[in-house]
Amino acid sequence: MEKNVGGIDRTTRIVVGAFLTVAGIAGLTGYWAVGIAIGVAALLVGAILVVTGTTQKCPINEAAGVDTTK
Repeated sequence: MEKNVGGIDRTTRIVVGAFLTVAGIAGLTGYWAVGIAIGVAALLVGAILVVTGTTQKCPINEAAGVDTTK
């Protein structure tokens, strides 16, 4: 799989992903009273965004034919 995530898309994924990951951990540990399901969902989505942002590869972008590296 070739790189298909770049520019503002990459930066946004990393920043929002880091925020959601921290929010998910806070939800799971009880520092943020949102419930376990919301905490798990935030943690999962955040981790996926951080991984796709740092590796610059997104399978959904590839399936949709989207390339933001240019």
